[in-house]
This record gives sequence, structure tokens and C-alpha cells, in this order.
Amino acid sequence: MTPETYVDILNDALYLVILLVSIIIMPSLVVGLAVSIFQAATSINEQTLSFLPRLIVTLLALIYGGHWITQTLMDYITALFLSIPTLVS
Repeated sequence: MTPETYVDILNDALYLVILLVSIIIMPSLVVGLAVSIFQAATSINEQTLSFLPRLIVTLLALIYGGHWITQTLMDYITALFLSIPTLVS
């Protein structure tokens, strides 16, 4: 195995991690920004007002995107395992 092979595998893995995490984090960031703007406009400094909507949106993102996340991760791992004979020889 050449160093370029290791770099390609690492590159694919990091891209997959960024993709899967962004599916969960991006909706939470958008809701957090909207709640922050609402809190700044109304001068409400309640901590649960900023935490609870982000928690709910994150859980909804996991519920709706969980199947896709699992399938994508399984496809990557399957492709990685199937490429072992070509990488070793």
C-alpha cells in the first residue's frame, strides 16, 4: 500500500464524517440563529428558550435523517471492506 492510498482513505472518511455531522448540526444552527435574533429583538434572556428548540430540531434531524446516515455509513464501510483485497495485493 502506498501513502497515497492511505491519504485517499482518510480523505474519504473525513468527507463522510463532515457530511454526516452537517446533516445534524446545520438545522440546529439555523434554529439557534433564529432564536438568538428573536431574543435580541425582545430582550428575553431565558436559557431554555435557546436550548429547547435546538434540542427538538436536532432530535427531529436524527429521526428523519437517521436512516440515510446509517445507510451511507454502511455503504462506506462495505466499500472499504470490499476494497481490502485490492489494497493488500
